[in-house]
Amino acid sequence: MHKNVLGTTSFFESFLPLLGSSRHCETVICPPFLDIANAVKSTRGSNIRIGAQNLYWENDGAFTGEVSGPMIKASGCAYVIVGHSERRRYFGETDETVLKKTIGALDAGLTPIVCIGERHEKNVETVLTEQFRCGIAGLSDKQFAAIVIGYEPIWAIGAGETATPEVAADAHRRIRAQARERFGTEAANNVRILYGGSVKPDNASGLLAQSEIDGFLVGGASLEPVSFAALVNLLSSSQVAAQSVAETAF
Repeated sequence: MHKNVLGTTSFFESFLPLLGSSRHCETVICPPFLDIANAVKSTRGSNIRIGAQNLYWENDGAFTGEVSGPMIKASGCAYVIVGHSERRRYFGETDETVLKKTIGALDAGLTPIVCIGERHEKNVETVLTEQFRCGIAGLSDKQFAAIVIGYEPIWAIGAGETATPEVAADAHRRIRAQARERFGTEAANNVRILYGGSVKPDNASGLLAQSEIDGFLVGGASLEPVSFAALVNLLSSSQVAAQSVAETAF
């Protein structure tokens, strides 16, 4: 919940000139709902895609305060974040509602960035297994092929900490193993898994050196044009850039 309409315009005026010429990195920015129209306008003609931070799984109806997938799609978005750790923590989202929202997003023609992650480092295997089983495994093979997964070690968010590259890669490996068991080897190899835990320019290179990490789900470092552009340019020049995605939520 950062930046109003004017702040969004100012961000893109500063951010876009900082980007290199490479188009290998797919960059998605997810501002608050009220800033989406301005973000779409500000990025027209660029390689930046716009997404929403949340959605409701029904297309329409008496659901005051909610926003549907078709509404988001019509606003010019291509992506939507589903099940972000803050949505789970503050607004009671569950693995079951995450699955409903993921399907709703896919039905609307959006690419959902489905977030999973443990609150405590010691619970990584149990939590990731349960969240995958209840929130992702219910998808069909075709649906799974159209999603992006965001891994959020919640204990490393907002504390200025980050999982070591090896710890992060191990968690990604666990997620990919579950995908392989449920959807097959090809699907598991193709799904993009982003790391989202206090990613900054000074720790990104070490994380990206891990072959299991396909890109980043960026939080605080995305608020400043210089720091976020540095991350995007790093991904663009990386050897794995062809399958990398930089995501941000204002």
